[in-house]
Amino acid sequence: MRGMLARPRARMAGAWGLVAHSLSGRLLLLTLLYVLISEALISVPSIARYHRSLLESHIESAEIAILPFTELGGQQLSAALRAQLLQRAGATAVMLKRPDQRELFLVHGMPQHIDHTVDLRRSGIMGDLYQALDCLIVGGTRMLHVIARTQISRAETIEVLVDEAPIREALLVYAERTFLFGLLISVIAAILVFLSLYFVLVRPMRRITQAMVSFRDNPEDASRIVVPSNRRDEVGIAERELAEMQRDLNASLQQKTRLAALGAAVARIQHDLRNILASAQLASDRLSAINDPVVQRLAPRLITALDRAVGLATNTLRYGRADERPAVRRKVLLAPIVDEAAEAALAIRGGAGRKVRLHNEVSQTCQAYADPEHLHRIVLNLLRNAAQALQTQDDGAITVSTDESAGRLVITIADNGPGIMPELQDRLFKPFAAGARNGGSGLGLAIARDLARAQGGDVSLVATGTAGTVFRIELPCRAEGV
Repeated sequence: MRGMLARPRARMAGAWGLVAHSLSGRLLLLTLLYVLISEALISVPSIARYHRSLLESHIESAEIAILPFTELGGQQLSAALRAQLLQRAGATAVMLKRPDQRELFLVHGMPQHIDHTVDLRRSGIMGDLYQALDCLIVGGTRMLHVIARTQISRAETIEVLVDEAPIREALLVYAERTFLFGLLISVIAAILVFLSLYFVLVRPMRRITQAMVSFRDNPEDASRIVVPSNRRDEVGIAERELAEMQRDLNASLQQKTRLAALGAAVARIQHDLRNILASAQLASDRLSAINDPVVQRLAPRLITALDRAVGLATNTLRYGRADERPAVRRKVLLAPIVDEAAEAALAIRGGAGRKVRLHNEVSQTCQAYADPEHLHRIVLNLLRNAAQALQTQDDGAITVSTDESAGRLVITIADNGPGIMPELQDRLFKPFAAGARNGGSGLGLAIARDLARAQGGDVSLVATGTAGTVFRIELPCRAEGV
């Protein structure tokens, strides 16, 4: 028996959990609640008006009952007829107030006490609400004293003593019917609103949610991209934007997958290529010692080409390396780092043996809060780019200067080269994108910016043109919070 009862209880608990924890179930409950509140706000004043109408009907019945006795010859009617008329009107006693006198009409005698007085002349909507609720909650056995204006000629007011029990009983029946009718309307309205919102909003949102979950499980599967509907409302916009976002993400992931596979292959090739180029460099160094004029003319070009090839292989492997050592920042002197980087970067010869001059305006006491090795690589990459841009100029010069403000050290590297081509400026810091003009790998600026940002700084292009190019390195002068 317990098992038979446990199953329905478990089903009811599961159904309640589905209703309480799902969007559609909560929507149904909230709709039902709000419609019930609306019905209550309508029903309570309606009950108050009905209670007033019951009292007014007793007043009208009392007026009709005593009307024959207010005309000429009415005093000749018998007392039994008078009591019978008042009893049919539901009144225990009626008192008619005139300017000069009061007339009292009794059924069986004056009641011993009056429990509650209702003055219909002064009560408004709030008074009617109070009287109706008072009748429903605490009424039923009281004797009511009802005062109202009268339509009887030459009379000011009429007062009626009535038993409250029939009034409360009729009011209870009306309230019950009103509540049941309101509940029925609430349920029907809730179901209609729920169905409307479910088909218009909840079901499309569930479809979008399921599409998001399915796409998350395997974003590289293009078949899981949501197919947007033709709706023109906000849901349709959300579907189309989600589909567009999923297509972009799917394409990006596919591209990254292909690039990762390509990068792994390139890394293996570059590793072997670097070893081969190292052997070629040794051979080229020996060739440069031969006094043959042809060899002396071709050897510098061969050495420069090998240097660039080795640099490309080294930079490619270094940029693709996933285990880059994190920056260990400390106070370091900047001038020695600039001198060391310049010694390596400016060892570039043009076809006619041109040299690039360096103007190091960095103070010997200037300090930067950075990783020394990473800072050396940042400066080296920028100086090497500047030197490569100046290979064809007779008066090529690079100026390195510093400025400190607001806790930031700004290192400016300026050259007097021909400037950067406009089509390269937008993708200047993207790897493999900006180095084709001078035989570089396009990794120097990308590596420099990544290293600078890893230690709280940045690398940016300040200006470029026929007068030269200016890059700026920003680094913190001290540790955060110091």
